[in-house]
Amino acid sequence: MSSGLPIRFAISNPLLMTDLLVPGTRVLVTGGAGFIGGAVVRRLLRESTALVFNLDKLGYASDLTSIEMLPQAVERHQLLRVDLVDAPATAAAVRQADPDLVLHLAAESHVDRSIAGPGAFIDSNVSGTFNLLQAVRAHWEQLPTERQEGFRFHHISTDEVFGSLGPEGRFSETTPYDPRSPYSASKAASDHLVRAWHHTYGLPVVLTNCSNNYGPWQFPEKLIPVVILKAAAGEPIPLYGDGANVRDWLYVDDHVEALLLAATCGRLGESYCIGGAGDHGTPSERTNKQVVEAICGLMDQLRPAGAPHSQLITPVSDRPGHDRRYAIDAGKLTAELGWQPRHSFEQGLDVCVRWYLEHGEWCGQVRRRAGYGGERIGLTAANPA
Repeated sequence: MSSGLPIRFAISNPLLMTDLLVPGTRVLVTGGAGFIGGAVVRRLLRESTALVFNLDKLGYASDLTSIEMLPQAVERHQLLRVDLVDAPATAAAVRQADPDLVLHLAAESHVDRSIAGPGAFIDSNVSGTFNLLQAVRAHWEQLPTERQEGFRFHHISTDEVFGSLGPEGRFSETTPYDPRSPYSASKAASDHLVRAWHHTYGLPVVLTNCSNNYGPWQFPEKLIPVVILKAAAGEPIPLYGDGANVRDWLYVDDHVEALLLAATCGRLGESYCIGGAGDHGTPSERTNKQVVEAICGLMDQLRPAGAPHSQLITPVSDRPGHDRRYAIDAGKLTAELGWQPRHSFEQGLDVCVRWYLEHGEWCGQVRRRAGYGGERIGLTAANPA
């Protein structure tokens, strides 16, 4: 079938997937059982007629609950349980999906875990991306001309590849790479591989680099869900170092809109930065201390019996190599594709806190399945042996 992926269009408000994908488009999402990947899959199932192939190894942070509850998943979602490290299985999965569009989100992504065990990050994020690129290239090269011309590979990455900012300035598409952790180094390597396959083999690619995502269905090991659950349980809330590290916070549904716009309408070979403030300054930037205090304030309103929850904040030793500040300039994405985030940090955080308080059972289930009890990870570097 012809993919018919459009190159330019009039953006509707709200954005409709029918603006982006023709009926029956075959979409391969790697990491579609993860936090961001799952949000992409849900959006595609709800608002398009795309056939969604979900390539995921079902690792510790993967969960299909939010997808399997959708009635559209019965006929239009297929799980391909594959580890990208397995090159033959990856190639077979790509052949089975026969995609018109690939969104590559599969990755090990927790910085603290990369400090404790960097090998898994090299295997998944570097070798896995290489195996996927080889499989996708072979698929793309044998497509009929019409489908080949409409085909796209979208690689989703992080702002952490750019290193650490001072008190001023924001990352953009021209910022030099300067990764500081095993995680960010592995993602930088995968970015370079994708660009190389475009320039060397002509593979039609688009890249995006995003800031810190938050929202419902995130495995509860990252800052925001950890703080919510610690506060709800009346447990000490860890605050790394002096708490002054700054992050740019991007609500996951806003990120999904940007990803689908870039994947279908971005210029081939280009990269786009995606941040929570769009192209208009710093409203989405917060220090870690400000984030923790904001969550405590919401908890005081929603669970007044435990107030003040700020008394639970407990300074702990900082993360090794902790980058001081991230911030994104999304001006290119806004200028070319018209994207802007729809959620302020306050709006998104309010939704997030309420969601985790209402889904404590799910949090417990995924933590138990992963063998993770909420303890801190990455206090010491991995043993080189």
